Amino acid sequence: MPLLTFHSSLNLKLKLHNHRHEKTPLKKLHSRFTITNSQKPECQFSTFLPANQSVAAVVFGDASHQSGLYPLTKRRSEGAVPVAGNYRLIDAVISNCINSNITKVYALTQFNSTSLNSHLSRAYSGGLLATHEFLEVIAAYQSPEDANWFQGTADAMRRCLWVLEQHPAVEFLVLPGHHLYKMDYQKLLEAHRNNKADVTVSVLDSMRDYSTGFGSFNVGYGNRVIGFEKETNLIPVMSLSVQGSKFNNDINKMFSSMGIYVMNRHVMIKLLKESFPKANDLKNEVIPGAISLGLKVHAYQFDGYWDDMRSIEAYYKANMESTKKTNMKYNFHDRNFPLYTLPRYLPPSLVTDAAITDSTIGDGCILNRCSIRSSVIGPRTRVGDGAVIEDSVIMGSDIYQSVAEQSIGVGEGSFIKKAIIDKNVKIGKNVKIINRDNVVEGNNETDGYIITSGIIVVLRGAVLPDESIL
Repeated sequence: MPLLTFHSSLNLKLKLHNHRHEKTPLKKLHSRFTITNSQKPECQFSTFLPANQSVAAVVFGDASHQSGLYPLTKRRSEGAVPVAGNYRLIDAVISNCINSNITKVYALTQFNSTSLNSHLSRAYSGGLLATHEFLEVIAAYQSPEDANWFQGTADAMRRCLWVLEQHPAVEFLVLPGHHLYKMDYQKLLEAHRNNKADVTVSVLDSMRDYSTGFGSFNVGYGNRVIGFEKETNLIPVMSLSVQGSKFNNDINKMFSSMGIYVMNRHVMIKLLKESFPKANDLKNEVIPGAISLGLKVHAYQFDGYWDDMRSIEAYYKANMESTKKTNMKYNFHDRNFPLYTLPRYLPPSLVTDAAITDSTIGDGCILNRCSIRSSVIGPRTRVGDGAVIEDSVIMGSDIYQSVAEQSIGVGEGSFIKKAIIDKNVKIGKNVKIINRDNVVEGNNETDGYIITSGIIVVLRGAVLPDESIL
């Protein structure tokens, strides 16, 4: 199976999704689609690099089938899950790269990756990055040397080294692709260089002392990492300095990992090829192994909003935050640190005598005489007369249907409260999605929905007949 790549020649001045970033103007570019068959391409590059070419980002866009966002991940990867109406989760990470002037991005994908690959290639091979720079999707592949699929993050990077080594970067920034946060990666890189570190790991600050799923690091004086634990107990911790200079004292403390790593080029290659050639996982094998070998592994504190979207409840809360006017944990309207995504070129939403309060409305919606409160309404959503939507996430539709068809959307007189409605769902007339029996956890997947943490999640493409009550 050939390696699939989406290769672009990228320029700076294209406006995407009506955003304008003063630090990084955008240009129109010409992209190309290539299928790479060669496993050992030749590549030469200069030792002297512009500042924005000295680092390349490696983004993992998906997780395993054990994702906490199931059933939203039944037919898509975590990075491809829609959020706040117009976006996908991976847009936050790619936008961080763009806003940090990191424009060499590799996206490694495998699980349920069709939607994610399509989104990345359409959104970011069309014009966000600078001249001679690109975002390249590297889909999981089989080769004569290895007939297996990627066995983990370390195995994926090792198998893709022949691609990564083509780039003249001296540092690689490794990023999970499904977290919601804003970070200036240049500050992380500055700390890495100031410490003359081999590896730098990003950790949460002292106020968030819970397990992130990426383990925790034992950090000593000078922010030197001296140990790693897979599981973290909720213990008090002490603040790291923002620039990673030193602790307030010499006492070792535990800090939760964010799964974000900076690795020097030669260190990364040696760890993957020589030191741990059989390791499958970065977080539990390669990074702890680097510590055990005595390499200079340092920690960098992140003190902003961060959510790893490990559960339906966390996803639901993040969407509800997007409807707030002030004190949003993640600001989707930040002019100086914009969030980019795929431009859909849809018409403006059509609102006919509807009452809408504290809600986020996507493009191309048709909202008739309905009531919408504290909800997120995704693109191409149709809502019929008399329908009421409260405290819910409606992901919208991939297509428009004619009025004569059984329309995708919310039928007349229906009532939806505290629910997540996946894409392309057909909700009939006078349907009630209200968790009538106050169920906390329930699996009714055969009927098109589940309940988790008291939140009803209606599966993609489900059909709820008239008068249904959930």
